[in-house]
Amino acid sequence: MDIFSHSLWGYGLFGRHRPWLAMAFGAMPDMVSFGAFAVIRLLNGNYVAGKPPLEIIPAWCFLLYDLSHSLLIALLACLLLFWQNRALAFVMLAWPFHILLDIPFHTRHYFPTKFFYPLSDYFYDGIAWSTPVVWLPNIAGVVVVVGYRLWQRKRLARSW
Repeated sequence: MDIFSHSLWGYGLFGRHRPWLAMAFGAMPDMVSFGAFAVIRLLNGNYVAGKPPLEIIPAWCFLLYDLSHSLLIALLACLLLFWQNRALAFVMLAWPFHILLDIPFHTRHYFPTKFFYPLSDYFYDGIAWSTPVVWLPNIAGVVVVVGYRLWQRKRLARSW
């Protein structure tokens, strides 16, 4: 799924008190891998917009993707934080939600989501998020959750 959708899902579902942080956690798994790779390509002067071919992506990018897209790692991090700061742990749930969205909407052909990594390389060969049957409901879902969040913020602002 695209980084903007992940950010907006994070905001809509987990961003009541800390919207920017929820958006950051929603985008974080992709930013750790693809974002770092994009910055390096930009600094090297060879950045091209769009999905890069697998042949030019370095091994460290795949490793960072697998680590940041592991439900085991994300849930462990949320659990550890829960004991320290429950409110922040709730916002951090945008990270495992990102992974849950990616599991059915990534194919084996381009960055399959190994959600039990590092214990297992298992992944589900899903439907690419860019297909209309997935993309259109995704946009509708984002509009609903972000619309609700904005309505809620407006309602709370009026009550003050």
